[in-house]
Amino acid sequence: MITRFSPPSKSIKEYLPQGDELSYPLSLPQGFSLGVFADLKGDLPRALAFDEKGVLFASIPGSGKIVALPDENGDGKADRVVEVMKGLGRPHGIAFAGDFIYVGETDKVIRARYNPENLSAGSAEKLFDLPGGGRHFTRTIRIKDGKIYTSVGSSCDTCLEASPFRAAVLVSDLDGANLRVFARGLRNTVFFTFDAKGRIWGTDMGRDFLGDNLPPDEVNLIEDGKDYGWPYCYGAKIRDSKFNPGESLSYCTETMEPKFNLPAHVAPLGITFIKSDLFPGGDQGNILVALHGSWNSSVPVGYKIVKLSVLGDSVTGMEDFISGFIDGKEVLGRPVDLIFDRNGYLFIADDEAGLIYLLAKN
Repeated sequence: MITRFSPPSKSIKEYLPQGDELSYPLSLPQGFSLGVFADLKGDLPRALAFDEKGVLFASIPGSGKIVALPDENGDGKADRVVEVMKGLGRPHGIAFAGDFIYVGETDKVIRARYNPENLSAGSAEKLFDLPGGGRHFTRTIRIKDGKIYTSVGSSCDTCLEASPFRAAVLVSDLDGANLRVFARGLRNTVFFTFDAKGRIWGTDMGRDFLGDNLPPDEVNLIEDGKDYGWPYCYGAKIRDSKFNPGESLSYCTETMEPKFNLPAHVAPLGITFIKSDLFPGGDQGNILVALHGSWNSSVPVGYKIVKLSVLGDSVTGMEDFISGFIDGKEVLGRPVDLIFDRNGYLFIADDEAGLIYLLAKN
């Protein structure tokens, strides 16, 4: 685990002499340490999930595969990388239910029978098609109370979509039946999670090309049947005057406001509620969000993990939790997904460095 830091470098991996310890300059809260759980050796991990035995899985969209990362001796490092599924179309979301592993490919959701004893999957069965192509290709899935929830980003920066299944969160039965739109107007909700009441909270990325400060990226409480405004509205029901300016301005009065406005272009991805004995009591129920980082701001923004303070259904503030993934304009890492294991340890995917980190107490 990390106990010290050294000056910035152009590459995170320069600080991995044995592949076990990290000493590049990430800023962590006092009392925490960060280590490398897995080095994917050129593969870039995105979505994370645990199977019923607590084995960590990661999706590798660029290589078309799903991998398992068992830590059988419990030393905080993956023992090996097991290729569980391959030849997939940009797989992203992973979920487990019953005897199946579920995967969100860019144009469909599939499932296969899964054997946790030998970390193997059978032949895949297609549950339903999704609109493929376009600007946002990731399809994240979560399973709750016998339902599959699937997020599908927009095909464009701003446009009127041909398919109602774009810029939306969908819901279906576990066998893929009864697929419908759960919530719409969500430009690119790549990641979402459930709170203690079983409600969906998700991050959403705002449009580009309105300058450095607009529109805000968002954290939303995503409810059944609601419209979250894209492409007409952003933030606190603000009409996007650059999109179809001749149309009525009344549309935004019926849309949902974010629970929290994040700075523009920080590209929020992974989101999780803190439920871990590693954290102080006052942090239980607060939110961690991975800010993947900007690509079109004059000054780079994001590239860190932030903590949002939650009071009831309100988000009352934001502070840095882990920062230092960027040195000036040199990107060292980009946090993606965040997930707690059953023991309260936090795992973090980084699709720039090709690493999965493990956050623990000193």
